[in-house]
Amino acid sequence: MSLHAPRRFARRLLIVMAGLCLAGAASAAEPSQAQRSAFKQAYAAAQQGGDGWRSLASGLQDYPLYPYLEAAALTQDIRQIDRARVEDYLKRNAGLIPANDLRRDFLTELARRQDWDNFLGMYQPGLGDALSCNALQAQMARGATLDFNRDLAALWAKPKLPNACDPVLSAAHDQGLLTPQRLWDRIDTAADANQPGTVAALAAWLPADQASSAQHIATALRDPGTATTTAAQWPDTPRDRQAAMLALERLARRQSVTADIAWQKLQGRFSFTPEQRNRVLYALALFHATDYDDSAIARLVALPASAQTDVSREWRVRAALALQDWKAVLAAIDAMPPTQQQDGEWRWFRARALTALGRDSDAQHVLAPLAQESTFFGFLAADKLNAPYGICPLQLTTDAQRQQALLANRGLQRAFELFAVDLPKLARREWSAALDGADMDTLRQAVDLAYRRGWYDRAVFTLNSGDGLRYYEHRFPLVTQDGLVTQAEQAGIDPSWAYAILRAESAWMSDARSGADARGLMQLLPSTAVLVAKRNGIAWGGGDTLYDPVTNIVLGTRYLAQMAGRFNGAPWLASAAYNAGPGKVDQWLEARGTLPPDLFVATIPYKETREYVARVMSFAVIYDWRQHGNAVTMSERFTPIGQTYRLPDGNSQRKLVTCTATAPAPTEAPTAAPASSMAPPASTSNGPR
Repeated sequence: MSLHAPRRFARRLLIVMAGLCLAGAASAAEPSQAQRSAFKQAYAAAQQGGDGWRSLASGLQDYPLYPYLEAAALTQDIRQIDRARVEDYLKRNAGLIPANDLRRDFLTELARRQDWDNFLGMYQPGLGDALSCNALQAQMARGATLDFNRDLAALWAKPKLPNACDPVLSAAHDQGLLTPQRLWDRIDTAADANQPGTVAALAAWLPADQASSAQHIATALRDPGTATTTAAQWPDTPRDRQAAMLALERLARRQSVTADIAWQKLQGRFSFTPEQRNRVLYALALFHATDYDDSAIARLVALPASAQTDVSREWRVRAALALQDWKAVLAAIDAMPPTQQQDGEWRWFRARALTALGRDSDAQHVLAPLAQESTFFGFLAADKLNAPYGICPLQLTTDAQRQQALLANRGLQRAFELFAVDLPKLARREWSAALDGADMDTLRQAVDLAYRRGWYDRAVFTLNSGDGLRYYEHRFPLVTQDGLVTQAEQAGIDPSWAYAILRAESAWMSDARSGADARGLMQLLPSTAVLVAKRNGIAWGGGDTLYDPVTNIVLGTRYLAQMAGRFNGAPWLASAAYNAGPGKVDQWLEARGTLPPDLFVATIPYKETREYVARVMSFAVIYDWRQHGNAVTMSERFTPIGQTYRLPDGNSQRKLVTCTATAPAPTEAPTAAPASSMAPPASTSNGPR
């Protein structure tokens, strides 16, 4: 974003507001349901191509989304249309998202046709790596030669490029631009990004006496077990040492004991540099810790100071927690830098250690400020001190004049309409474009407009830092239209917990889809959903029905109940199973099932799952408070392993909520695209996450 963007947006908004005041105008008229219905029919027809959509769009010329209709038809017919027809559309709709998309799609089609003259006539920089390479190919077709610094340097710095760049890179090789040094520079970049395919492809262009070393690096990335076995026959060159080091690092992540054996064999075979030795020792220490080996703490302590990181230091604490060695816990926390020690997790476990060592007064000194924070560890601290929960909500004040100006913004009109006609991905793009450079006051008013239209995820993604986290009404909506409370109660689970799972999974994005194909509000895999539907006698209409909030919630609450039933009803263990899979939780219980709940969560090997459980359980407290004005204590939700969990009822201990002047704003990890919850994390290694 330009440094001047906020000022430009503010000037635009002031101009609109002034115009509205002078004209005494009301906010833009809301499109009718008839218009929306007509658009949906016309859009479906446009996606089939041709001009059949036009008759269905009669009377929609002034509807905010009308440009999307013609763009959809042209995109469908992209192989038949010509430049003149595309440019006519671009001229009439300059700057609109569908116009920019159509330009990109048509340029891709022109590249496929190898119609380089028309391609260069329409090309604009900044449309992505594939089209950048197509543009270079077009220039070469006109007889131009490549200049590395001008044409390739930016692309060359990337660890992976699209296939469209292959002809350009081949031409660069033929021109002698890809010197061995440049090839090795990019191999190093690709190795750091774990891209063995790129390394193997570049190896073919190296001199024969260097190519085998590059292939060894590719093997180390792709199959570290094989690499460590064959490394005994590799020469002791700098690049082969690099390959051996990478293989040992990656093998440690997958099989720490096997990597240990390989290290014993290879450390005398290669003249590793001190940095390389430290990298191997770091990987071995770290992943022995995630396996909770007996030697874990000693290995982590023995690491040179230059080789230690925040991750290795926190795993020293986790390994000590697994043993409930409270002196070792304190020593490990004391070894952290001051900023890391201030994390709520380490303050909580410092207090736990102090209490276990009989230093109650010191523990209370640590817990008192922590108990004022509306976080997982803050709620645990408040329970420990028998103190109220510190939740300090802010109310979003409506500015009618500013909202009126926002509703006159054509981009925001398109965003709201796209949401209204069930095209949320496009809606989010229009939202971002319309509010680019907006100040926080304006964003808050836009969030409020979205919230009142049922577009709840805008608050989660926009009010995501500082005091913005305290707009609890908007960020933790109590949605009734999708039936979550009723469905949770029918499934036999706590509605506050179901709300928390949904909020953590999708941030209220009903169209969320993960890389593992988990879908919808509660992020169910179709393969899981069909089994849940069959088990509960629920009609199953296929994977796309998971984007329907009602269907998703019906199935999601039943799956939650299934997970809870597997773990004595405990919502915290069921949350871990929802994220990592019940099989993984069974493994962790077998290894460390005697630990208290907070220690068990802290020793979960997957960072994603540890943070997920903490996030869900804190969200459950917040949602309980949102519904009832107080909250069932975190302690009641955190039943010991093996003890049956009782659903909240009239006898449950509930905690008052207060706001003290010194209470800090809550913290929450930045919201990203939803991850799959019905499958283990993306990597199947035993590494920390």
